[in-house]
Amino acid sequence: MQRICVDMDEVMADTLGEHLRRYNEAFDEKIATDDLWGKGLWDIVSQERLPHLRAILDAEDFFEDLPLMPDAAEVLRKLSSRFEVFIATQAMSVPNSFGPKYRWLQRHFPFLPPSHYVFCGDKSILRADFLIDDMPRNLLRFSGTGILYSAPHNLASEGFVRVANWQEVAAFFADK
Repeated sequence: MQRICVDMDEVMADTLGEHLRRYNEAFDEKIATDDLWGKGLWDIVSQERLPHLRAILDAEDFFEDLPLMPDAAEVLRKLSSRFEVFIATQAMSVPNSFGPKYRWLQRHFPFLPPSHYVFCGDKSILRADFLIDDMPRNLLRFSGTGILYSAPHNLASEGFVRVANWQEVAAFFADK
């Protein structure tokens, strides 16, 4: 059986949307995802506000309450009947996210066993046939087929198989 690893943040969970919502609320701004073409939020916020961006991620409730990307649960449920599906999330950059991410996965993806959650720092250690991720750097060092899940920060990246949403993920795997 072929194996698919799937990133959590910006692929299964709308991390950017929640980060923007909290930032805009705290500073009475109106930054939208369209303002981030080819950039991350960290690239457009002033230096003095960067610690606040980090504090948002470090909040105890941040990762536990993220909105689910449309169709992610339904597509992954179907894929899990034909593939081994693992969730591979870089939790090392926000160590207090382990518990909240675990509980979020349990709530939204009860059909995936916890033994299929991989909390890692460097995704090049993953052994799988496919990796769906929004970070080009993770795909570059991955030895299987990398699939770039579109996000504002990666729109300028080229040279990858790209999907824009979970329906496109389903279509990609339809004949595999």
